[in-house]
Amino acid sequence: MRDLEVIMSNLLVNMKDQEFILLEQLKIASLFKTERFQQFSEDDVSSFLNEAEKMAVHSLLPTYKKGDEEGCILRDGNVIVPECFHSAFRTYIENGWLLANKSIEVGGLGMPQVLAKACMEICYAANFPLLMYTGLINGAGGIIETFGTENQKKRFMCSMYEGKWGGTMCITEPWAGSEVGAIRTVAKRLPDGRFLILGTKSFISCGDHDLVENIVHLVLARIEGDPPGTRGLSLFIVPKYVVDADGKSGEFNDVCIGNVEKKMGIRGSATCTLHFGDNGHCIGELLGAEREGIRVMFHMMNDSRLKVGVQSLAFASTAYEHAVQYAKERIQSPLAYEAKRTEANAVPIIQHPDVRRDLMIMKCYVEGLRALNYFTAYSMDRAAAYPGERVAWQGLLNLLTPVCKAYSSDVSMLVCSKAIDIYGGYGYCSEYPVEQYLRDCKIASLYEGTNGIQCIDLVGRKLGKYGEHLQNLFSLIQANILTAREIPELRSYADILGQAIDSFADLTKTITHWSRTEDLPLAVLHASPYLEIFGDVILGHFIMQAAEIAHRKLHLIYTRAGAAASVEKQR
Repeated sequence: MRDLEVIMSNLLVNMKDQEFILLEQLKIASLFKTERFQQFSEDDVSSFLNEAEKMAVHSLLPTYKKGDEEGCILRDGNVIVPECFHSAFRTYIENGWLLANKSIEVGGLGMPQVLAKACMEICYAANFPLLMYTGLINGAGGIIETFGTENQKKRFMCSMYEGKWGGTMCITEPWAGSEVGAIRTVAKRLPDGRFLILGTKSFISCGDHDLVENIVHLVLARIEGDPPGTRGLSLFIVPKYVVDADGKSGEFNDVCIGNVEKKMGIRGSATCTLHFGDNGHCIGELLGAEREGIRVMFHMMNDSRLKVGVQSLAFASTAYEHAVQYAKERIQSPLAYEAKRTEANAVPIIQHPDVRRDLMIMKCYVEGLRALNYFTAYSMDRAAAYPGERVAWQGLLNLLTPVCKAYSSDVSMLVCSKAIDIYGGYGYCSEYPVEQYLRDCKIASLYEGTNGIQCIDLVGRKLGKYGEHLQNLFSLIQANILTAREIPELRSYADILGQAIDSFADLTKTITHWSRTEDLPLAVLHASPYLEIFGDVILGHFIMQAAEIAHRKLHLIYTRAGAAASVEKQR
């Protein structure tokens, strides 16, 4: 039984829809029959979601607005985060959420990625800026877990996974944003095998903060003499404070904070400029092999970009939930067809057709985005749990990742904007939360590779490299259409989706041809609208699939209740 207080307070996520997608649409219980996830059961799905809801409502949400108002400040060379973040940060870690998706061997819960992302959606909707700090620890620690030596894992990863130390990924430089190969940060060899790091990194999320004792920076740099471009980059572990052989923090490591950005949104998250080695004493150690920095750093990129998709989904979800509640409570104007009646009363604005249409558009986007992001996370789990199917599911994951990141963040902005429209002038004021949702979600289209880069990646690399997996995706959609056509109430909608997928397949052939010929500029020019169409089509697929499942479930319920004939007669 869910806590009544939580139920009454949750304007974050529709948890019934979460469970429907997880258990009915994706049928993730099949994962629990595999060796990798055999410790979980279907009951655990509701249990974890409920616990995430309690965490979100009771610990994270109360600090969201205050964190935005206080922001982060630079004081005596260190970044001070909103005071209210400290307790919530510790509670989140102590309850095991930092390592929900990590293996039991490293202290995690071993949760399937799709379930972890569903729990993450609830928490992101409550206070995403705060959870950026934990997300960076999880991501940077994961890279050390995968590519670090046993010594590095012991000295760095363990303290990170305990939540004592923070983490960052330092890629961007003032002169090298999306052009990673233009990085100028230099690593000079030292006689003891370590490196002297010299350079500046900008727009570093959680670059410095007082939530932890030390921060482990993962820095892309070029060893002196190595070739230009991305092929010459290596990755280095550069802690804020030197870490000794026993894993204890020591003296300052010459990592100076240049500034903390004053931003449009996510103000509670510290975005910093970092100067490495201004005084010539910044020491780093190689992580992975030399000149393998891009491969090592981008090992976690699918997960990082999927997290951006979930972040976007979370903002769209809570913006929609708030808009619906407001529309039910806000009384204004009689209905248009009753306006001439002098006795006509003003009604809740949710009854006005224009408002209802906008809310339905928002609802379709939110539920479609949820299915898209969950399915992509589920692909990660299938690839991990079914070795014989790994190539197929990994291919789908690689194909859908740029769509999750770019489409979700663009649509989230639209949903948040419509939420403000529902509120009217009040929505534009900070007294209500939707204006903060719009400000905070905008960053999703910019970091982890701008949306323009994601679109170019899709048409320039993914269509050619993963063409077979795109055909597999088309086959899934076609099978869904055939199933939906068996239901009279859905047949006309299935026909529309069928026309859409046929047109999209033809468009894909054209785009793929352009990308392989001298017409490549045409493919790049149309990359953004192509990805948008891709997202529209696949959301149509997931919504149609949900409708088909729901229809059959309802029919079963009516049949068991002996009401099927009566319902059929009414139709």
